Amino acid sequence: MDRQATMEQGLTRAVAAPRLSAAARRRQLREKAVAGFITLMAFTGIAALVLIIVFVAKEALTLFTDADARHEASLSKMFLAQEGRYPFRWQPVSDTPKVSMIPLFVGTLKITLVSMLVAVPMGVFSALFVAEFAPRRLRELLKPVIELLAGIPSVVLGFFALMVLSPMVKDLFHLDRPLNGTLAGLALALAIVPVIFTVSEDALTAVPRSYREASLALGATLWETAWKVVLPAAAPGILAACVLGFGRAIGETMIVLMASGNADIVSWNLGDSARSLSATIAAEMGEVVVGSPHYALLFFIGVELFIFTFVLNMAASAWTKKVLQRLTGSAS
Repeated sequence: MDRQATMEQGLTRAVAAPRLSAAARRRQLREKAVAGFITLMAFTGIAALVLIIVFVAKEALTLFTDADARHEASLSKMFLAQEGRYPFRWQPVSDTPKVSMIPLFVGTLKITLVSMLVAVPMGVFSALFVAEFAPRRLRELLKPVIELLAGIPSVVLGFFALMVLSPMVKDLFHLDRPLNGTLAGLALALAIVPVIFTVSEDALTAVPRSYREASLALGATLWETAWKVVLPAAAPGILAACVLGFGRAIGETMIVLMASGNADIVSWNLGDSARSLSATIAAEMGEVVVGSPHYALLFFIGVELFIFTFVLNMAASAWTKKVLQRLTGSAS
């Protein structure tokens, strides 16, 4: 009886409930349409990313499925020393193709490390100054000016490095070559400082003000509070800024192409010319024969860049979780 009475009351309320007006129905339809459009755009972006990865991987697989490609560019030829005067060379279009990836790895890491050594301190400490010490008017001036640097085209920075920085760097460090890893790294740092600064400044600003007040109440100075309290609390965000900057540096093309010298030299000397993975793709993709082993090699370089960036992001994410656990005191 109770169940039947409950059902009758529910039916009575449903019948008695006021019907939605035409305006309310139109509003619901608009909300559903907007939600559907946003969902469609999100899935379109994901699908585009997946299709790009599939396309690049499919073209690179030719190195392992085609007999001629395997003979010309086997894994041993790409990653192991070869016989001859130069065991590591990148000459994929010569009579005897040499496809060693080692010079490209060394050049990429050398240029990227130089840029990070310059850009990380500049970006993080600039963000710390703007967030903690700069007066309001100076902060409102510095922040947009530094962020505007991100809008400078990379080809302009490369031209600036080629025409202005090159003689200065050569004379300052007494280098033999005008185009070298140091010049490319310094020019690349100009491109990634705005990225590191913007994300770091947001992370420092997001630190609760109670942290600062508690530190100052215990007798710490402003510098001690910024260095020992605010900076560690913003460490996950600063790490994310550094990872984004590293990803931008390792994938940058035009600056490295114009300033590095593009020589396949296996040398950690910062005064020597260098050749990076991304610059190799940009320099050779326009003239490569489609379907050739060289063509597949360039796509294989793209896969290597993707894997390297993915592994770096995963490692940074794991480290960030550990830092957050330590800061919050939660169990590992």
